[in-house]
Amino acid sequence: MYDYIIVGGGSAGSVIANRLSARSATKVLVCEAGQDTPPGQEPPEIRDSYSGTAYFDPRFHWTDLKVTTQVVSHNNPHENRPPLRKYEQARVLGGGSSINGQMANRGAPTDYAEWVARGADGWGWDDVLPFFKKVERDLDIQDEWHGKDGRIPVRRIPVEHWTGYATAVAEACKQAGMTFLPDQNGKFVDGYFPVTHSNASEQRVSAAMGYLDAETRKRPNLTISTDTQVKALLFEGTRCVGVTATVKGKETEFRANEVILSSGAIHSPAHLLRAGIGPAGHLRDMGIPVVAALEGVGQRLMDHPSISLSSFIRRGNRINHHTRRHIQLGIRYSSGLPGIPKGDMFTAVINKSAWHAVGEQIASLLTFINRTYSETGEVKLASRDPRAEPTVEFNLLSDQRDVERLKYGFRKMAALQMLPVVQAVADTPFPASYTDKVRKIGVVSDKNKLLTAVIARFLDGPQALRKYMIENFVVEGYTFDQVMTDDEALEEFVKKNTIGVWHASCTCRMGRADDPMSVTDTQGRVKGVQGLRVVDASVFPIVPCANTNFPTLMVAEKIASTMT
Repeated sequence: MYDYIIVGGGSAGSVIANRLSARSATKVLVCEAGQDTPPGQEPPEIRDSYSGTAYFDPRFHWTDLKVTTQVVSHNNPHENRPPLRKYEQARVLGGGSSINGQMANRGAPTDYAEWVARGADGWGWDDVLPFFKKVERDLDIQDEWHGKDGRIPVRRIPVEHWTGYATAVAEACKQAGMTFLPDQNGKFVDGYFPVTHSNASEQRVSAAMGYLDAETRKRPNLTISTDTQVKALLFEGTRCVGVTATVKGKETEFRANEVILSSGAIHSPAHLLRAGIGPAGHLRDMGIPVVAALEGVGQRLMDHPSISLSSFIRRGNRINHHTRRHIQLGIRYSSGLPGIPKGDMFTAVINKSAWHAVGEQIASLLTFINRTYSETGEVKLASRDPRAEPTVEFNLLSDQRDVERLKYGFRKMAALQMLPVVQAVADTPFPASYTDKVRKIGVVSDKNKLLTAVIARFLDGPQALRKYMIENFVVEGYTFDQVMTDDEALEEFVKKNTIGVWHASCTCRMGRADDPMSVTDTQGRVKGVQGLRVVDASVFPIVPCANTNFPTLMVAEKIASTMT
């Protein structure tokens, strides 16, 4: 018997476990389906400052999870259905923070004003800023915007240590009239800046490393059970009283006064649905008795739609000995569309596109929509079997404004790419597609290491050969010249190749009690039941203008403060 069971030891779960177990009388159990990352014994791929090795290592994923990113027509669901794509959702202690790009940013004040407008009272910018500061220990800047005592270090790669490619793109930004910002997490305005990341001494610091460190693990009232997959929530009437789980292959039952779902915006709603909490029609279709009819469960799934313009980095301008961080520079800008807040667009300047030899040669201007309006995605059950992954449809470009802004962002980055200062270090630009072929070659293996080493030698040859290889073996249907001269070709490319950036959010949204689409209150408590809470990115009312790890940590810190 525990006071709290936390289902999921990811970013939010690690924070909640640390804060709740700080009271010695409070017994806390963390159930994590993936493997442990013991202090000082973390897998080297996870500790690596470069995230590409962990991100594409299937040991740390839900390997059967597949999603659709393009818009699905439910009028003709089987006609021209978009392809399923593998989705690299973390399955390891620390969750996404153990494999992600380590980007440490917060979003815009206007995001949190909209959270309040959508019913999340007490979640405005002035309310959340203290908890962002509580998360972090900024190693570079100390002022009213930054924390100095938090468990997650934040730093920036000094400009003098940037690659030749990042330096050239920064100079192109300057020539284009953009403003240099020394601090991404300072005032939220347009400009280019060194990106902030959760990293110290050239090593990742995940939520598990920061919040479930050796001292925290010594607490006798805290139990961390890894290789533990929760199969079902246990209910007595409308009160959640525990979970059943498979622990290292053995089925076990755990009881608690309260269960906290911290399994992310895909698996948290799936747990609710299997327990009979969700849209009544869908539950009846699945043959699941309705415990609480909440229409918003699994609905309005959001992510940041993204598209990439890539190019070949010439020798001498690639990742250098100063750092393994592959993203050193970021660009925030505004589309200027009516009614859309400023800073609605973001481009990550990527100096290395994959862990292998070819990845080291390919730069990418990864553009995503910071403030997206596509929010018709959904998570539904495919089966009542807890081992079956849910059906996930992101519907990333369901709002035409998002299509137009990705086209705008692509053209804006193309203009930077064509400036002489960038052309001097990177040539042969091409519209990039994250295809299954790219995914397969991105899997960490000896075979892919050898294959890419051979290809890389050809790419480093004459430019004519490089151009031939890229256009015939890399480009998927659209050349750079096509999309730059033909608006219809650009729109087709965008609609076909837009992907998310692994920022799944909003499927158990916070909101007012009378909002039929809200799932939780402003403290994460699930409506219509007792003893059950959700604390992760699924409670976001909208996805903020940020990589989602730090907003998730903030949410966990803020909700934990109301529970202790």
